[in-house]
Amino acid sequence: MWCSGRCGPRARMVWWRSQEASKQLLPLYGQNVGYLKLMSTDMISVRRLVVSTLSRWYKVPVFGLSAAHPSVACYLKTCKRECHSAPIDPLDTHKQKLKLWFSHLPQEEKQFGGSFSPETMHINPLILERHPAEDKPGPFNTHQNKGVSTTVEELFQTTLNTGDQGVNVLLYGAVGTGKSTVVRKLVLDWCSGSSLSQFQLLVPLSCEDLSQMSKNISLRDLVGRKYVHLRKTPMLSGELHQARNVLFVFNGMERMKLDFRLASTELCSDPNEALPPGAIVVNLLRKYLLPEASILVTTRLSALERVPQKYVTRYAQICGFNDPARQRAYFTSRLLQQTGEESRKDELIELLYLNLRHESQLAAACYLPSYCWLTCATLHFLHFTDEKAPIRTLTGIYTSFLRLNFGGEVLEAGGGVSSQDQQQTSLMLYVVQTVGKLAFDGVTKKRASFSEDELEQWVGGKTKTDEELQKLAMFRTDVLDFFLVPCVESKRSYDRAQTDVKRYVFAVPAMQEYLAALYVVLGENKTALEKLTKQVSETIGQTGEEVTTLFSILSKFIPFKIFAVFNLLKLFPSLLEKISRNSKGHIARTMAAEMFRSEDSYNEDVLDQVEQSLLGVHGPQPEQHLDKRPFELYPIFMGGLLHYGNRRLLDQLGCSIKSETVSQITRTLKKQLIKESRQKQPPEEMMDLLTLLYEFQNPRVTAEVLQSIRTINLSTVRMTPLKCFVLSAVLSCCAPGFLLNDLILSSCHLTQDLLHLLWPAFRRTRSLNLQFNHLGPESCTLLRDLLLEPNCTIRSLQLCDNNLLDTGVRTLLDSFPENQSLQNLSLMHTGLGDAAALEIAERLGKHAGLLELNVAYNSIGDSAAVTLVDACREHPTIHTVHLYLNQLTDVGKQSLYNMQKGGSGRHVRVLASVMEGSDISEDWHPILSIIGKNSVSWERERVRDQLLVFLRDLEWGRQQQQSLWKRLHFRRVESGVRQTLLLLEKASSIGSGTSSH
Repeated sequence: MWCSGRCGPRARMVWWRSQEASKQLLPLYGQNVGYLKLMSTDMISVRRLVVSTLSRWYKVPVFGLSAAHPSVACYLKTCKRECHSAPIDPLDTHKQKLKLWFSHLPQEEKQFGGSFSPETMHINPLILERHPAEDKPGPFNTHQNKGVSTTVEELFQTTLNTGDQGVNVLLYGAVGTGKSTVVRKLVLDWCSGSSLSQFQLLVPLSCEDLSQMSKNISLRDLVGRKYVHLRKTPMLSGELHQARNVLFVFNGMERMKLDFRLASTELCSDPNEALPPGAIVVNLLRKYLLPEASILVTTRLSALERVPQKYVTRYAQICGFNDPARQRAYFTSRLLQQTGEESRKDELIELLYLNLRHESQLAAACYLPSYCWLTCATLHFLHFTDEKAPIRTLTGIYTSFLRLNFGGEVLEAGGGVSSQDQQQTSLMLYVVQTVGKLAFDGVTKKRASFSEDELEQWVGGKTKTDEELQKLAMFRTDVLDFFLVPCVESKRSYDRAQTDVKRYVFAVPAMQEYLAALYVVLGENKTALEKLTKQVSETIGQTGEEVTTLFSILSKFIPFKIFAVFNLLKLFPSLLEKISRNSKGHIARTMAAEMFRSEDSYNEDVLDQVEQSLLGVHGPQPEQHLDKRPFELYPIFMGGLLHYGNRRLLDQLGCSIKSETVSQITRTLKKQLIKESRQKQPPEEMMDLLTLLYEFQNPRVTAEVLQSIRTINLSTVRMTPLKCFVLSAVLSCCAPGFLLNDLILSSCHLTQDLLHLLWPAFRRTRSLNLQFNHLGPESCTLLRDLLLEPNCTIRSLQLCDNNLLDTGVRTLLDSFPENQSLQNLSLMHTGLGDAAALEIAERLGKHAGLLELNVAYNSIGDSAAVTLVDACREHPTIHTVHLYLNQLTDVGKQSLYNMQKGGSGRHVRVLASVMEGSDISEDWHPILSIIGKNSVSWERERVRDQLLVFLRDLEWGRQQQQSLWKRLHFRRVESGVRQTLLLLEKASSIGSGTSSH
C-alpha cells in the first residue's frame, strides 16, 4: 500500500490525494454501475474514466497519467471491489439475454448477409382490432380490412374497466401473416425500452415447447426453468399485486390442447403448485392464477374457439401487408442492403414495385409477409449469387420456406381436448396429399387455375370419418388460402361466358410445380395396384422368414409337394421389389420427358421465367390464356428434391424420401439425360439442363452426363450472375482432363464482371465464342491472363462485335510470347484502327501457332493493311486474313491483290473484297455469308454503303468480261449482294416501325 511506512512523505501525500480523488469519483462510479454490471466490470472502460477524471483533479494532461499512477491504481482496486460486491439486477440480466436470444436469426435468414438484424428488416404488418364474430374467417376470406387499425402496444393501453385484473389480448392470424415476427419485434422493443414500458417483466413462452413437457410443474419453476435468473423474482410470488407489472407472451397457442372445463382443468391460484403446463396457461387466462398479470396470446384462426370469449379482453387480427407501400418497404429493407451495384438494386426494386402496383398476382400473394420473404429470397438468389456465397438452389429456397412456416407441425383431430387415441399427421405431408395432388393434376393437364368444384374434389376428396372431417376443417381454415388465392387475371384470360366463375391459382406459380414434384417424388401418385402390392410386400416381408422356417421343419414329416406352393412366398417379395423399381424408373423417365418437351424448346429458360413471374414483363407482349404457360420448373424441382440437403429438411417436415428411392431414380435419370443430351438442344433447353444438374447437386451424375456433351451453345441466352455461376459450377464437377470442343456465349449480354464468374468454365473449352457482348478494353486483362495460363487449352477465341478498341487489343497481345495454344483469333468489329493493326503486325512473329486472323469491319486503312499482310506472309503458320469492310480504297485493294499474285513470302489468303482486280474473288461467298449473318446487329448505314460499293465493282467487272459464262457468274454474285441489301432494308423498316410505336 502507498500508506506503508516504507513510502516516503511525498509518496504518502500522493496516496492521500488518491484517496480523496476516489471519494470524488465514487458518485461518478455510481452513475455507471448499471453499465458496469452489464459489461461484467469492463476494466478498460473504467480505466479510461478514471484517467480522464484524475487528469482534471491533478490538472495535468491525460497522457501524463497511466494505469501505473498510484491514484489510478487505487481507484481501480476500489471499483473492482465494489463491482464484485454490488448485487446484479435479474431484470437487467433478463433483458440482456432476451435481446441475445431474440436477435438470433434462423439459418434461412443468413443467406441475405450478416448485416441484417430484426430491427433493420422489420416492417409492421396491418393489425386490426375486431371480434372474430364480426367477420367469421374462413378459406379465402382472411384479406378483408374491416376493423380499427392498431398496434400491440395500444392493445394494452385499455380504457376498459378491468379492475385490478390484467388484460388478456388474443392476436390471431392465418399462416404466414407474421405473428412470430411481431412477437420477436415486440420483445426486442421491450428490451430496448421503446415499447411496453409499463411492464417491468416480460416472459415469452413457446406453446410448442410447453406442449412437449410431460411432467407437472409450477408456474415459478416453469419460468425458472426457462429463465434461471428469474427463479427468485418476487413478481411471480402472487403477493402485493406485484404481478401487475408482468406480461406473459404465449406464442402459437394452436400447438397446445387447452381445456377450460372445470372437470378437466382444476382451479389453482398458487404459483408454486405443480400443474400440467396446459393447466397453468388455462388458470392464467382464467385470471385465477396471478390475476393482475397481463397476457398476450397468438394463435391461428382454427384455434380461436379454444379460449372462451369471456376470458379475452381484446381481440386483434394480424392481416399482413395490405398495400404496396408496406410491401415495397419490406423489399427495400432487405434488397438495398445487399452488396453490389446500387443502380441494379434500385432498378430491381422499381420493377418489383411496378408489378405490385399493377394489381398482379404477385401483389395478392405478397399480402402475406411469408411470400414477401420468398420473393426476396428468390430475387437474392437470381441477382446476388457469386462464387463467394454458400451454395444455394431454388429447390432449397422453397424447401426452407416451407420449413419456416410448417416445421414440426402436425394436424390433429379433436380440437383442444386431449385424447390418447388421436392420430397425428404431419401437416406438410397432408399438404402434399391434398394440395400437392391438385398441383400434380394441374401440371399433368397443363392447367394453372382451378374452380371451386375442383378444389372441393381434390382437397375435400373422399373424406368419410369424423376425424378426417375435423382435420379437413382445420386445414381449410388455416392452411388452404396460404397456397391458393383468388385469380386476379381470370377476367382478362377467360371468355365472357366464364367470367362469373371464380377461379383460384397458386399464390406463386412456381409453388404449384414444387408441390407437384414433391407429390411425385414422395410416391403419392401410385396407382391402386401399386399401393396394394406395397402393403402385401410389407406384410409378407415381416412374416416370410418365420413361415419359411416352419415349413422347412414340417416338410421332413409331410411330403414336400404339399408345401411347394409356399415357396412362392420367397419369390413374391422380389417380384414386388421389381415392380417398385419400375415405378421409380417411371419417375425418372417422366422427369426426362418433361425436361425435353418439344413444344417448350424455344421458351425462355426457367430462370428467366421465374424472374418474370416476380418482376413482370414490361412492354408489349402477346395475350396468352391463363393456363397456356409452360411448367418447365416441374422436372427441375424433382431433381432438386433428390439432393440430401433438401431431403434432410423435408424429413423434419414429416416427408421422408428414402435413400433407396433416390438411388433407383438417379440410375434411370442418368441414362435418360445422357440419351437426350447427345441430341442437339436449343440454347434455352441447354441452360435448363445445366440448371437441372446444378439443382441436383450430384457431382458424379453431372460429370457422367457432361461426358456426352462436347458443345455447350448458350447463344442469345441472357446471362446473369446466377447463370454464369451455374455454368461454372456444373463444369467444375468434371474430371480435370475434360474439355469442351465449343463454348458458345454469343449475344449473352456479358460484361466484365460476369467474365470473372465464368473463369472456371473458360478453362474447360478449346473454342471460346464471346461475340456480340458488352466487353470493353478492361475485359482484355482477364482474357490475357486466361491465355497466359501454363495449361491454357483455348485454340479459338472469337471477340467480334465487342468494343475492345486499340488499348484492349494491345493488352491482349501481351499474351502472344508465352501462349502456345491459340490458333484462331477473331477481332472483327472491335473498334480497331491503324495503330492496333500495326501493333498486331509487330507482335505477330512472337506467336508461332496462329493460323487465322480476322480483323474485318474495323477502321484499318491501306497502309496498315499492307503492313499487316506483309507480316502475315512472313509468319510461318498463318494462312488466312480477313480485311473486308475496312476503310480500304480501290488502290489499297489492288495492292493487296498484287501481293497475293506475286512477290516474296508465303501465300496467304486475304479476304478484302468480292473483287480481285477485274475478276470475282474466290472468297466472295464466305464474305457475303458473314455480312448477311451480322447485318442486323452491325451499323446498317456502313454495311449498306459497303454493299453498294460491291455492286458497283461487280457491274464494272461484268462489263469488262467477254465470256458469257463469266458474265453469268457476275450476275449470280450481284444477286447475292442485292439479296443481302434487301434483308438489311427489311430489318431497318422493322426497327423503325418498332421505335415509332
